[in-house]
Amino acid sequence: MRTTPTLLSLSTIFLIAAAQLSAQATRTWVSGVGDDANPCSRTAPCKTFAGAISKTAAGGEIDALDPGGFGALTITKSIFIDGGGAGPAGVLVSGTNGIVVAAGASDIVVLKNLDFNGLAGNGLSGIEFSSGLKLVVEDCHISGFGHRGISIESNTAGAQAFILNTILVGQTNNGIVVSPTGVTNTVMLDHVEVVGSTAVGLALNPGSMVHVTNSTFSHNGAAGVYATGSASVALESSVISGNALGLQLLSGAGARLGNNNIVGNTVGFDTAGGILNSFGNNHTTGNLDGVQPAVNNHLSSL
Repeated sequence: MRTTPTLLSLSTIFLIAAAQLSAQATRTWVSGVGDDANPCSRTAPCKTFAGAISKTAAGGEIDALDPGGFGALTITKSIFIDGGGAGPAGVLVSGTNGIVVAAGASDIVVLKNLDFNGLAGNGLSGIEFSSGLKLVVEDCHISGFGHRGISIESNTAGAQAFILNTILVGQTNNGIVVSPTGVTNTVMLDHVEVVGSTAVGLALNPGSMVHVTNSTFSHNGAAGVYATGSASVALESSVISGNALGLQLLSGAGARLGNNNIVGNTVGFDTAGGILNSFGNNHTTGNLDGVQPAVNNHLSSL
């Protein structure tokens, strides 16, 4: 005869579930010699970020104790991941993304001191920000991804991303791409280096509002910085050099330049379709095409 669960058995299930939730720690640990069967404590760390995040409360922190490869991860809640242990905390992937941030509308995710490796183009994107309120990427190294080093495309209204003190080198396609769908993503880059991408260093699609300071876009196979549609970028105290094309603004895009060095590119500027404004203190010598627009002159609307 078929039986139905009793109230007692249902209560037992709910109590077990509640106990599991309450057992989540506010801080967990991973180690190169850890085990995901562990509780992820400092003395019994987990092996992977994926193993640790299920045991970490929303808004909590995952720390790396020592060097290791901690695997791919999808993040669906507020979390702080810090790989600043005794050596590189690696995310090495092939055929997939490194870390995907698919968080809630009020969630904040911080990724710090991590080393992403896409195995010479076999990985997709190092970091993909598909939803969530805020993403911070700080003191990270990202190399060898076949799609994008960092892809910022949050569908959350008011989404913001901050990329700080981070190096992206040798992506086999684009370095950083901002490409939201139907909303605006506001992005800040400070002390960021995007070097040696086979395509674009920094690509901004419609819906992008980006402020770049103290950063370098160098020796990328296409444009160092590219913007199209409603995208806008403010570039200050930065370097765009050695690219096939320095700054490219397509129809509808806008850029404001102050105290930059845009030098030594094969083609310095392609701004016929966009709006270029300058604070009048940029250096634009040495671009091989010889075209130097009036970025050393004060223009209107500033």
